[in-house]
Amino acid sequence: MSFPAYPQTDRQKQIVTIAQEHAEVFARRAAEYDWASEFPFENYTDLQKSGYLALTAPREYGGWGADVLEVTLAQYYLGQGCASTSLVMAMHLTHIARMNEGLKGHDAHNEVFERICRAVVEDGAVLNTAVSEPATGSPSRGGRPSTTARRQPDGSWLINGRKTYTTGSSVLKLIPVGCSIVDEANGQLPPLTAERGSFLVYGGAPGVHIEQTWNSLAMRLSGSNDLILEDVHVEPWAYMDASMPIKPGTLEEQQRHAAWGLPIAALYLGIAQAARNEAIQFAQRRRPNSLDRSIASVPHIQEKVGRIELALLQGNAVLFGLAAQSIADPTSISVSQFAAAKYLATNLAIEITDLAMRVVGGASLAISGSMQRHYRDIRAGLHHPPMDDVTLGMLAKDALEI
Repeated sequence: MSFPAYPQTDRQKQIVTIAQEHAEVFARRAAEYDWASEFPFENYTDLQKSGYLALTAPREYGGWGADVLEVTLAQYYLGQGCASTSLVMAMHLTHIARMNEGLKGHDAHNEVFERICRAVVEDGAVLNTAVSEPATGSPSRGGRPSTTARRQPDGSWLINGRKTYTTGSSVLKLIPVGCSIVDEANGQLPPLTAERGSFLVYGGAPGVHIEQTWNSLAMRLSGSNDLILEDVHVEPWAYMDASMPIKPGTLEEQQRHAAWGLPIAALYLGIAQAARNEAIQFAQRRRPNSLDRSIASVPHIQEKVGRIELALLQGNAVLFGLAAQSIADPTSISVSQFAAAKYLATNLAIEITDLAMRVVGGASLAISGSMQRHYRDIRAGLHHPPMDDVTLGMLAKDALEI
């Protein structure tokens, strides 16, 4: 029996097939572009043509309306090809899905969300938020943005600031930017109560610039450059917190929101799966002259492969089990358990990749091979929220308070 025990439905099979076909092509490009850190623009043209960009856009706007299990499956397979591209897609797909979740129970139609979905479906727009900053780091730690949105007397906004780690910056057309709010309406408009908010900025708009700062050891093809905003003018409707619900309020909304962290965790298990596959193939064909058969017959190699299989079984069982359960009963899983899935997926993936490199040996360090790329990319997961310490604190708090 294969595991995960998906795809099961024809629709899941269709989505997985698309992801697998992309992964095969993207893996070849990653091998060519990675060390030179050349952004793979072709990948996003391919993703648009296949409809992958529109997976989480609702059907009424021409998208797939994919659920969290379908997207988690897709990301698991896409991550086996190019981790950087899969990371950009994880951000893009989950942000759209979370916007859609936030609108449930509110007005049936939302103009801003429709604009976003139409741009994705019809124009191939890629979306990601810009929230991290040099002074504050990740906003998950609570820092106040130094980027400002100043409300003008006519209700429009002027945005100024610098954002870091803007993943996918080279292809982003839709960028919700986190800002501190400054009211310069001079009493001509009703007073504002919020101190911060998100504003929809279009990539390529006047005053929007990308500074090529990304030179990381991991996820080199993600284009996570600095975003510079200099007197960027946006219309009143672009203040997203006023025009559409974004932050989850009730516990049920928080649970649905947290479930969409699973596709991000999936890409890291996908990297580990790719490392595992390469190690297995190496062990089966590697036959030194000291043996009359391949190293797959050597006990210490078998022991390492067994540990790889065990770790993959653990990670996949939690990841896909929670994805399936969140569809069957969204309120049955705590937010801390979704965070735990990311913790387990990331840390097990690191363990799997390290073991795979031990199977391959010194050859795993060759720049011409893909194993060293898996080793580097897998570690980026440690720095995506929720961080390990936050996850452990959440789990402990839930257990002790209950």
